[in-house]
Amino acid sequence: MSERSIRHLAIIMDGNGRWARERRMLRIEGHRAGVSAVRSAVEHCRRRGIPHLTLFAFSTENWTRPALEVGSLMALLDSYLEAELDQLVRQRIELRSVGNVDALPATLAKRLSRVENETRGLDGMRLTLALSYGGRDEILRATKQIVRDIRLGLLSAEAVDEEIFERRLDSYGTPPPDLVIRTGGEQRLSNFLLWQCAYSELYFTLVHWPDFDEQDLDLAIAWYEGRNRRFGCVDSTCRVRPAMRSATSG
Repeated sequence: MSERSIRHLAIIMDGNGRWARERRMLRIEGHRAGVSAVRSAVEHCRRRGIPHLTLFAFSTENWTRPALEVGSLMALLDSYLEAELDQLVRQRIELRSVGNVDALPATLAKRLSRVENETRGLDGMRLTLALSYGGRDEILRATKQIVRDIRLGLLSAEAVDEEIFERRLDSYGTPPPDLVIRTGGEQRLSNFLLWQCAYSELYFTLVHWPDFDEQDLDLAIAWYEGRNRRFGCVDSTCRVRPAMRSATSG
C-alpha cells in the first residue's frame, strides 16, 4: 500500500433532513434515501480496496431529536442490518460498532451483536458503525477505565501513555482515519472521533448524503491523494508517532 493510499476512510453522513425538506418530504424519507447511499459507499470502498470504513450513523446528541424521528431511525438501522447481513458475508466485510451501544433499543442491540458475531474475522474490509457515539463520551469512558484499573492496582499512573489510552478506546485495532468526509455543507467534526482525527485530512462537500454517489466519493479520494501529509513535521518524511502505529496492529 502506497503512502497516499487510504487505510481508513471515515464519513459524517449529513444532510438527510435538508435533502428531504428541499423535496417537501418528511425527514424520515431523507434517512431512508440515506440508507441507499450507505450501500453504495460500502460497495464502492470495497471495490477500491479501502480496508477500513467508519460511518457516523447516530450520535449521542441525536437522542435529543423528536421521539418519532429517533424511533424511525432505530427501525431503519435494524432493518439495514437484517437486510445487509448476507451481502456483508458474501463480500467478506466485517461489521463492528463504536459507541455506547447499551443505550440502543434491546432489539437493535441484539441484531447488531448477531451481525458482528457472524462477520467477525472476515478479511475483505472492516465496516464500523458509530452508533450512540460521541467522541467526548468515548474519551471519558476510556479515562474511567484507566482510573478503575489504577484503583485496582492493575496499572500504575506513571505507566499511562498514548498507547495505554488508545487500548481503551472503542476504535482500538482500527488505524486513525486518513480522510474524513462530511457531506451536507457543514464544516465541523461534531464530536466525531476526536482523539483519532488528530491528523486526519478533512474534506467537506455541499452534496447532501442521499445524493453522495460513487463519483463524489472518487472526487474526495482524488483530493486526498493530492494532499501532502506532514503530521506536524516539515516534510512528508515524518511518520505517525509510535503509539498511534501500535494501535493499528489489531
